[in-house]
Amino acid sequence: MRHGEKEAAVRRLLDTPHPPVPAGLGARAAERGGRVRRRRRALRRAGGVLAGIAALGFALWAAEARPWEAPPAATTPPFAGP
Repeated sequence: MRHGEKEAAVRRLLDTPHPPVPAGLGARAAERGGRVRRRRRALRRAGGVLAGIAALGFALWAAEARPWEAPPAATTPPFAGP
């Protein structure tokens, strides 16, 4: 199908009468969109709070455990003195 034929087919489709739209469709769509937006915002906030709690927990654990320090030796090294 060439470009001109495609354009003619689209024009024929657009020239036909449009199907009827149910009453209140816009209001229902807006209401549903509001619910989706509020749910996403709540999930984003909950995720942020959980991430903050996890970061705080990690910081407290790291301050107490100090994983960057070498563990104390289990035995003392042999004495090679005079």
